[in-house]
Amino acid sequence: MASKKLWRKPLDSEKIKPPEAEIYIIRDRCKGCGFCIQFCPKEVLEESEEINARGVHPPKVKDAGKCALCGFCTAICPDFAIFVVEKPSEKKEEEKK
Repeated sequence: MASKKLWRKPLDSEKIKPPEAEIYIIRDRCKGCGFCIQFCPKEVLEESEEINARGVHPPKVKDAGKCALCGFCTAICPDFAIFVVEKPSEKKEEEKK
């Protein structure tokens, strides 16, 4: 049985732009557990080559454009070393004026 296509492209996809994420990593707070890398559903993070104050490799952003702003990395980090915020879009800034 051939698989059916159960999704479609939204009709207003040209008008609507998905939100962009700003990912902040507090490198010296990270203990290198790797939970944020392992459990990211979009594989946005990877281990960096640098070593922090604790002597471990903190995560680095591989592709911020893939971030879905789910906040799972923030929730799973035991040391509160990572958080994600939505970048302000141009439309939202214009609406405030």
